[in-house]
Amino acid sequence: MMSVLSPEELSARLRAVGEERYHHKHPFHVLMHEGRLTRGQLQAWALNRAYYQSKIPVKDALILARSGDPAFRRVWRKRVIDHDGGAGEPGGIEKWIRLAEATGLDRDRVIAGEEILPGVRFAVDAYLNLVAERSLLEAVASSLTEMFSRDLISLRLDKVRLHYPWLEKGLDYFTARLSQAPEDAGFALDWVTLHARTRDEQELAISALRAKCDILWAQLDAIYFAYVEPGWPPPGAFRIEEKSA
Repeated sequence: MMSVLSPEELSARLRAVGEERYHHKHPFHVLMHEGRLTRGQLQAWALNRAYYQSKIPVKDALILARSGDPAFRRVWRKRVIDHDGGAGEPGGIEKWIRLAEATGLDRDRVIAGEEILPGVRFAVDAYLNLVAERSLLEAVASSLTEMFSRDLISLRLDKVRLHYPWLEKGLDYFTARLSQAPEDAGFALDWVTLHARTRDEQELAISALRAKCDILWAQLDAIYFAYVEPGWPPPGAFRIEEKSA
């Protein structure tokens, strides 16, 4: 029988998942940060990622609904507001739409979401299913990809400003997440290390984070296949126009 990990050991195991599996190493992101994507490919990415962004507050509402702890809910509901917006302030969804507009896409086209890749839709919906169907511990643990996002966002801001200066007006989403993500991740990590009391529960938490990393990677796989190599978008999906290539 495996012994229970200490909070420090569990945290280290969770961070190791990010080092191995987080999508900062995906070839699509590598191309982005090297300045080797076309405007059309960035449009495809922004459009498809908008579907994921639109489901983040849905995911967090599912987690809220599953918790019977008012103290937990008071903290977690901030995530919904961060993405939906409130008190006249734009949230993450609106900021992502503005990023997509900065690539040259029409706002209504992004909101409609009719040209999302099937692979992206399937991956995002799988994340909602994970949060709804697995334990609350696993649902919270799956959010811990935020532990790794700040470094990626910092790199992305630097590289986008260098290689795609015309996107500058659409970067508010990323600048906001520089502070939001670490705060959210800190609470979630403390909660997971406190509530994963057995080794089996700890392994479930690690597995849930691994699954979330796979879901993020799968989205980029679909985008890379459709718009980079071999470049085969399926019927009904977004098509890169000549003038955007």
